[in-house]
This record gives sequence, structure tokens and C-alpha cells, in this order.
Amino acid sequence: METAAPSAVIVAIDGPSGTGKSSTSKAVAAELGLRYLDTGAQYRAITWWMITNGIDIADPHAIAVAAGKPVIESGTDPAAPTITVDGVDAAGPIRTQEVTSKVSAVSAVPEVRTLITELQRSIAARAEGGIVVEGRDIGTTVLPDADLKIFLTASAEARAARRNGELAGKEATDLAATKEALIKRDAADSGRKTSPLAKADDAVEVDTTDLTLEQVIECVVTLVESRRGGTDGAQKRAGGK
Repeated sequence: METAAPSAVIVAIDGPSGTGKSSTSKAVAAELGLRYLDTGAQYRAITWWMITNGIDIADPHAIAVAAGKPVIESGTDPAAPTITVDGVDAAGPIRTQEVTSKVSAVSAVPEVRTLITELQRSIAARAEGGIVVEGRDIGTTVLPDADLKIFLTASAEARAARRNGELAGKEATDLAATKEALIKRDAADSGRKTSPLAKADDAVEVDTTDLTLEQVIECVVTLVESRRGGTDGAQKRAGGK
């Protein structure tokens, strides 16, 4: 007797910086045979393009006018996710401190969010078998009908320590400065008028402060398997709410 293949599932993982979204999302997608999308990388990519093309980051109108010019493409293989801008590999350049310090301003512009949100929805719709999409407004705005919504949290201290561990050389800063930068980013993301960082009402909250990465991954995998086993996600999306 043949075993039916698991139904396609769309998983939205949101939360602020330093909660383990990227590491968790990639690992969960790889373990469950799903695609993976880092939406934050897309906002970083368009920010990097704005900087390298001399767009005034302090001018929302200038950003809005230029928003449709770059062509951003995201590879969704969790083992080797890619991000290109106008055909150029941007995986390294988008992780600089300069991009990090300016991405909130760029991503707060409504025209930018509209374009990137449409791109994200298109990628999710084409993902055969399902996808894990991570970001800050996935469960609330981008994919409000996702089969499973997870919101990762952690204390500011834990998040700062993790983020500092990701930085090296001249990019590294002292822990207090990293914590201050994270809190400032949280305020900007949560306070923006368009698609602010927020937990969806039906999201499962997971506090990662005292958990190892392996424990967080195990927790999320269990949640996804439970949802995929009990809900035919493909049928749900085809039939509507």
C-alpha cells in the first residue's frame, strides 16, 4: 500500500532580529523537504542597490521612485539560498553594517513594501511541496492565510549576544552597542505605518531566550509536522478560508 505524500504547507516565521529566524527556518525547511525564503534579504538587497546607486536614503520619495528599477531574484534551496540584484550576487554585500543601519528606512517606504510583498507572494505560490518564509510581516501581511504562523521572540540581551557572534572584524561592536541597535531597529520596524513587525493573532509564540538552536528547530519541526498531518494545506488554499 502506497503512503500518500504529505500535503503542501506554507509556514510563516516572524520575529525581530537575533531570535534565530534564519537558522531555524533554513534547518526546518531542509529537514522537511520544503523551500525557504529569507524576505529580510530582499529588503537588504533593495537597500544595497539604493546605496550603490546613490539614492538618498533620507528621502522617501526618491526611494519610492527608484523602487521598481532593481531586479531581485531569490533562490529557495534551504541548503544554498541565493539572492541576486540585476544578476549580481548580493549575498555578501547585503550583510554589511551600512546596509543594516539603513534597511529600516528603505523598507518603511510603502512603494518598496508593495513591490517586495508581491515578489514574496509570487515565490510562495510557485513553491512546490511548500515553503518556509521568514521575516517580520509574513503572518500578518504577506501570507495571512499561511497554514502555520510562528512568532519567535527572545530577550534583548540574548539577541544582542547572538548577533555579535555573527559579526567579525571591523563589523563587530560591543554588546551594549549591539543591544541598543537592535532595540532601535525593533522600534522602527514595529512603529512603521505600513506592515509593521507584529505577531499575528493566530501565531504560535516561541521564546528562544533559553533554548539552543537545536531545541528551537525541534519545536518548529514538531509544529509543522502536526499541522501538515492534520490539515490539507493545498486544499485549504484552493478552497479559500
